[in-house]
Amino acid sequence: MRKSSRIPNFRNLGIHLRVMLLHLCLWGLLTVYQAEPGASALSWVNNLTEISSQWLPPLLLVLGALTLWYPRMRHWPYAAALAAIFLLATGLTAWCAWAYNRWIVPLSPTHYGQLLGLCLGDVLLCLYYLDLLQRAYSPAIAEARLQALQARIRPHFLFNSLNAALSLIRSQPQRAEQALEDLAELFRVLMADNRALVPLTQEIALCRQYLAIEALRLERRLQCDWQCSDLPPSLMIPPLILQPLVENAVYHGIEPQPAGGVVKIQVQLEAGSVLLRISNPLPPVNDRAGGNKMAINNIRERLRLHYDLEAQLRQYTTAQQYVVEISLPTRPHAEVMHG
Repeated sequence: MRKSSRIPNFRNLGIHLRVMLLHLCLWGLLTVYQAEPGASALSWVNNLTEISSQWLPPLLLVLGALTLWYPRMRHWPYAAALAAIFLLATGLTAWCAWAYNRWIVPLSPTHYGQLLGLCLGDVLLCLYYLDLLQRAYSPAIAEARLQALQARIRPHFLFNSLNAALSLIRSQPQRAEQALEDLAELFRVLMADNRALVPLTQEIALCRQYLAIEALRLERRLQCDWQCSDLPPSLMIPPLILQPLVENAVYHGIEPQPAGGVVKIQVQLEAGSVLLRISNPLPPVNDRAGGNKMAINNIRERLRLHYDLEAQLRQYTTAQQYVVEISLPTRPHAEVMHG
C-alpha cells in the first residue's frame, strides 16, 4: 500500500542518497559556472571542495531534522508540511550562515540574502524532484502487481492439485475436501487486489496451505522444517513474498529429486529487521535451469518499490543447498516505504 501523504519519506535511506546525489550534481554545475576560462581540473576540484564544505553542514542538519520530524509531519496537511519543511530548511541554513560569519569568514547582508534565496530554490527543486519520483513509481507498482499475479499461476500446479484431490474423494473424502478448501483459499489470495500489507503470520499460513496441497502429490518426498515461532501479530510484510519462494523450493529443489528432500523455512527477528530464509536441496545439474528467476526478479522489484534500499534479497548456494534470504525492516511501513 502506498502512503497517502505526498511528503517524501525522510526516514528512507534511498531518499537521503538521492538528495545527496542531486546536491552533488548541483554543486558540480555551480563549480563549472563559477570557473574562470582555462581553469585547470585541480582548480575545479578545489572549488567543488570549497562549495561542498559550505553547503554540506546545513544539508546534513536539515536532513537530520526532517528524519526526526517525519513521523509527525506525515500526518499533517500537505500545505502545512511543506511550510514546515521550508521554515526548517531556511532556519537551519540561516543559523549555519550566522555561525560561518562569526567563526570563519564574515558575510555581508547581500551574502545572507543570496544564501537564503539559494536555500529556498534548493528546497523547491528537491521537493519537486522527489514528488516526480513518487508519481513515476505509481504505475510501476501496478505493473509489478500484475506480473506477480501472472508469475504465480502455474497451470501444472492447478491440474496436479485437482487430480490429487480427485484421487482422494472416494478413499479419503475429508482429506480431499480439505485440499480443495486449501486450493480455493490459495487462489483467492493470488487473485486478490494485494494493495495492503498482510501479517507475516498470514503469509506463513498461506505457505502451509500450499505445502499441504503439494504433500498430496509428493507425499513423503516432501518434508518441511519450520523455524518461526513467537512471531508478533503486528509484523506486516508485502503479500506473496514467502509463498513464491516456497513454491520455487518445491518445484526446483524437491520435485526433481527421486528421494525428495527438506524445505526449511526460517524467520528470525533481529534488531530493527526480520530475516526470512528459505532453503532447499540443489536440483540436478541443468534441471530447469533459470526457471525460478521470474519469481525472484518479481519479488526483488516489489521489495524495491515498497522499501527502496531498506530491504535486501540474497540468493546463494552452500553445502548442496540453495538459499534465498530476505531482510525487511520492522519499523512501520509508512516510515520505510519508498517515496
